[in-house]
Amino acid sequence: MLNQKQIDEIKEFLARSQNPLFFFDNDCDGLASFLILARAYGKGRGVAIKSSPALDSSYIRKIHELNPDAVFILDKPLVEQAFIDETRKMNLPIIWIDHHEVSNPLRITPENSNENFHEMDVEKQEGVYYYNSKLGEKSSEPTTYWSYKIAGKKEDLWLAVVGCIADNYLPEFSEEFAKQYPELWTDNARNAFQVLYDSEIGKITRILGACLKDKTSNVLRMIRFLLKISSPQEILNEEDSIFSRFKQIDKKYQKLLEKAEEFVKDKILYFQYGGDLSISSDLANELSYKHPGKTIVVAYISGTKANISIRSKKAKEITLKAIEGFENATGGGHEQATGAKILVEDLPKFKERIEKLVG
Repeated sequence: MLNQKQIDEIKEFLARSQNPLFFFDNDCDGLASFLILARAYGKGRGVAIKSSPALDSSYIRKIHELNPDAVFILDKPLVEQAFIDETRKMNLPIIWIDHHEVSNPLRITPENSNENFHEMDVEKQEGVYYYNSKLGEKSSEPTTYWSYKIAGKKEDLWLAVVGCIADNYLPEFSEEFAKQYPELWTDNARNAFQVLYDSEIGKITRILGACLKDKTSNVLRMIRFLLKISSPQEILNEEDSIFSRFKQIDKKYQKLLEKAEEFVKDKILYFQYGGDLSISSDLANELSYKHPGKTIVVAYISGTKANISIRSKKAKEITLKAIEGFENATGGGHEQATGAKILVEDLPKFKERIEKLVG
């Protein structure tokens, strides 16, 4: 949990910066976090981080290109030490806001098979200001939740709900949203995923999540649109290019979802696929909602690597055991929702381990 002192410190950084640059995770929690802060302070440009699991040093080029006076990292559990070092050489403060539970969030290299994390404490690195709600009094709120508390703009309540339900968190202010936008809500909402899949605000969340997977030029066009709109209903305008693009992406998504359903077993659903649409996390979330109690594993194969999303009551424990000893493997996340990256050649062994762990 972030305390008031930390929130005030972040506010001060945002107020002082004239040209902030926001690096945010490539999902709705990261996107909504950026939009809330940029809209509230009327400044800043955003870069979606597509490298996984770490923000790697290749993104240094964006700092040279955009010449910021402060760097904000949102909803990213890991950052390469090389990125930190290069940013500090430019005397730029790094304000890092996250909610993932990690032993230490600094990576030495992107492909280190022996030591995944840097031995130096991130909080002791000069110029790096690290705020993680999992430190101190632990809490489960996503980064969007804290961005909304920092910004304090009621008109962006809808964005706060979008980021929270996308990360399977139903915030206390969802009741306020339901009163303000009853047409976008669902009756008797019991959990975040029910809202995500059974309501219009959930549809908006899925639209944004799908469009984040689009090519960079279209993502930038979407961000410009989202920075200026005044209501969430504008996203549902079927004549808008964002909605049009969503329909194209969703058509592919629905086919994959239908195919994945063929692999349901007693305790597990294991599905792997390839192609041009990297949406393993979205597929895993919806399959988890449709098949409660089962362990969901979705692997997206791209080249020599596989990006894997796991949903289970013991997802973190299962993930770490399943990738143990694999060369260049990374994995982690939340207790019930994790991601991993392994070599494609290790997938058969990974699947075998998962099935044994699940029983």
